[in-house]
Amino acid sequence: MKWKKLFDPPTLEEVAQFERDLTPPAAQRAAHKDGSPQSADALLRRLEWTTLKRLDGLLHGDFRTLMRGSGLDLADLREYQTHDDVRHIDWNVTARMQTPYVRQFTEDRDINVWLLVDLSPSADFGSGARNKRELAIELSTILARLFTQRGNRVGAMLYTRSVDTVLPPRADRRHVLTLIQKMQRPPLHAVSHKGVNHGTNLAQLLSRAAQTIKRRSALIVVSDFISEPGWDDWLHRLSMRHDVLPVHIDDPLERELPQVGLMTIEDPETGEQLFVDTGNAALRRRFAEMASARELALKASFERAGCDPLRLATNGSLIDSLVRFVERRKLKRRGGIHSIQRRVA
Repeated sequence: MKWKKLFDPPTLEEVAQFERDLTPPAAQRAAHKDGSPQSADALLRRLEWTTLKRLDGLLHGDFRTLMRGSGLDLADLREYQTHDDVRHIDWNVTARMQTPYVRQFTEDRDINVWLLVDLSPSADFGSGARNKRELAIELSTILARLFTQRGNRVGAMLYTRSVDTVLPPRADRRHVLTLIQKMQRPPLHAVSHKGVNHGTNLAQLLSRAAQTIKRRSALIVVSDFISEPGWDDWLHRLSMRHDVLPVHIDDPLERELPQVGLMTIEDPETGEQLFVDTGNAALRRRFAEMASARELALKASFERAGCDPLRLATNGSLIDSLVRFVERRKLKRRGGIHSIQRRVA
């Protein structure tokens, strides 16, 4: 949502605070500017020095836990050991042999990673130092570099009004720079869109991925999931063949309206505008209820697809969120192993 002030609040200080809250510092936006080779290189170098090294140290090389799922190629079977992932147990073989057996998979570096990035108009919204587009670009850059540094090939599909960019998987730094340039390009919808736009159809991106990516891969879907209905069916289809990680990006103002008087809210997807009085407590409560209902619907969609989403907020720490997510997955795996040990004993 894009917020426009109609009337000044009672005090000048409130006006100043409102503008500070909703206007990101220009210096922090500079790295996402124009999609030139220079800006792409500047962003990658900044993230390599400020984020990637720290993140790699905090994860102790366990970043692949982000993508440990069922999207790996089966290579062999062997008896279960205490450190194995319980999800890899072959229950049919276990029943026949009367002892737990697990599936062995090909090396992680043989798995292609695909970034499916939603850069539609709603990604341009942000109420603080960065918007959702910038957070999506930073995350995609970090993940692409983490995986390519370890030898994984990374491909990408970028969606604005349609799937307008497809980058085949490669595993070098130059490829990551190309990806950054493609993501940083000024969006076509930024020129003029009023009266002609339709809402985002995320199903187009996911269905294109299903048609294009035949080999089992790790898919990372980066989006705010503000879309026309139908995308969740495609997410479920993809998760049946691939290891899918949805990354849900949102902004605090999408969950709760600020109390700042009369405003006009503009839908960046369609250009539709609506006048609202944010001083109305009932309106703010209804807005929060709708946001909560949407969150529950998203949770249900992810659960139906069998996906464990990573959630990121524009006002949160990207590093902390990634580390917490990896640690949570590791704890779940240990819990599953302990459970099977008790059942086998």
